[in-house]
Amino acid sequence: MSFNSLGLSDALLKAISKKGYTTPSPIQQKSIPPILEGKDVLASAQTGTGKTAGFTLPILQILSQGKHLSHRPIRALILTPTRELAAQILANIKEYGEFLDLRSTVIFGGVNQKPQVAQLRQGIDILVATPGRLIDLQNQGLITLNKVEILVLDEADRMLDMGFLRDIERIMKVLPTKRQNLMFSATFSKDIKKLAMGILNHPVQVEATPENTTVDAITQKVYPVAKEKKTELVIKLITEGNWKQILVFTRTKQGANKLTESMISAGIQAAAIHGNKGQGARTKALAGFKNGSLTALVATDIAARGLDIPLLPHVVNFELPNIPEDYVHRIGRTGRAGANGEAISLFSPDETVFLRDIEKLIGMKLPKENIKGFEPDPNASTEPIKQGQGRQQRNSTPRKPKTDTTNRSSNYSFGPRRPSQNNERRPNR
Repeated sequence: MSFNSLGLSDALLKAISKKGYTTPSPIQQKSIPPILEGKDVLASAQTGTGKTAGFTLPILQILSQGKHLSHRPIRALILTPTRELAAQILANIKEYGEFLDLRSTVIFGGVNQKPQVAQLRQGIDILVATPGRLIDLQNQGLITLNKVEILVLDEADRMLDMGFLRDIERIMKVLPTKRQNLMFSATFSKDIKKLAMGILNHPVQVEATPENTTVDAITQKVYPVAKEKKTELVIKLITEGNWKQILVFTRTKQGANKLTESMISAGIQAAAIHGNKGQGARTKALAGFKNGSLTALVATDIAARGLDIPLLPHVVNFELPNIPEDYVHRIGRTGRAGANGEAISLFSPDETVFLRDIEKLIGMKLPKENIKGFEPDPNASTEPIKQGQGRQQRNSTPRKPKTDTTNRSSNYSFGPRRPSQNNERRPNR
């Protein structure tokens, strides 16, 4: 199948061809036709499957064929959980819509709102937004959503994990009742299905790959290692393997900072990216990683969804996530767009439960390989680590996070967030 067979306009086909794309991915083949027909869609797609084009291309076509108003009200709203993902989606929209008369912009927190407001005042057809900044500007009377024709919830499962449910519900109340709704999620959990029931109208359900499977292009491997030797091992792997680009995941922000410092001391060009980092620092770190001036980017799970790094060869789980779905999202940063990738997990005995949950989720045993001198003590405890939010609390009442009032004009409470051991509070949106 080619893009020509999907019913896309010449202007879009020209932009796609300029990007060098010839064959649509499975999620694009399944999602684009029903969206063009005006149907609501609930789509399950892993990261790296081309899902962004799966909804941006038909949206661009629908809006370009619609009636243009001189003041250009917002006609399509795309909600996404992180700043990085929001910026990535806008970049895709700009590329695909190069030959169309449509305007788009992005808004998110952590930066001055004035440039964003200036863009909005010029008239915008498509708005990409994180929930917090959107609500903030709407509360200030700086944004109007009563003409929205298409709503997209991208990475819906991640938004629920990060505690955005109340924000989403609040946004729904100011949108027109009659609209097309699209929901994209890496998983079809019970929470996602419940959210979909309240938003989508007789949706077409599409799935690009079996739920929570890991792509075949990724080679997965586990290195059992004593916990105190993890830093030494990851440095050894990078230096002796002469790795040039490696994305490393830690469970906490403090852990990311500490590992980054150790890497720099060992002569590895590294930077950390997490919720406590300002937007300027996050943008600089990501740019350095993409252009090759940084060898290692050390990230918490906030970065698991929003990073689009072509041909990333290596992902390392310095610590296994306690939420098994996050493993799929983490390693999905490699093996993208048909390229091969390697995902390595450093596994200490106290992460035994986490590894078991991951293997159960993906339906396979991950191959283990010992490295001499780094093996863990065979008598070491396999009890989950204790950091205030251990696995033992996963079935207890979730801890209610503090309300984030950064760049907010109103102070309201949010719904409980899914308990996670990654110690990652909600970022400035």
